[in-house]
Amino acid sequence: MKNSALIKGTAAIAVGAALLLGGGGTLASWNASQSATPGTVVAGDLNVVAATGVWKDRTGATITNIANYKVVPGDKLTYTQVLDVTLTGDKMAAEVAAEGATPDNGFTAANVTVTDPVLTVGETGLGTEVTNPLKTSQKVTAKITFEFKWATAGRDDVTAEYDFNEVSFTLNQITQTGLS
Repeated sequence: MKNSALIKGTAAIAVGAALLLGGGGTLASWNASQSATPGTVVAGDLNVVAATGVWKDRTGATITNIANYKVVPGDKLTYTQVLDVTLTGDKMAAEVAAEGATPDNGFTAANVTVTDPVLTVGETGLGTEVTNPLKTSQKVTAKITFEFKWATAGRDDVTAEYDFNEVSFTLNQITQTGLS
């Protein structure tokens, strides 16, 4: 009789374990799924297309070839360029900066004052001034001025070279709230 009770007990334990492990008991877990269609994400854009720039002297006369121009103390040269700026993105912002007006290219505080870019939208020279950062796509006129100082001692800087070929405007994305 002992064997019969032992067999019945073992069988009952086996059936109970099978029910629990097979999902028929309290060890069952619930699972559900739902597919979502969140859409796609498209990257924004930052681009600048520059028109040919124009150099002018203090009197407003156009300088046709800056490489042949000889500056003297008191000279003031202005570089103006129309930039077609593309800014696409919900948090896109960028600033226009001048590049190349560095001591490596001959521009030092001792001999020339270089302004930050002045930006306008609308007709060249008559447009409305805008400030960095830019947040929308638009045509912007950028202007930078180089004023050569009168206070040059003796013959200092007589043979100085200024590399205007390296002067340009760049468009750089800046961090907006929520990006970092």
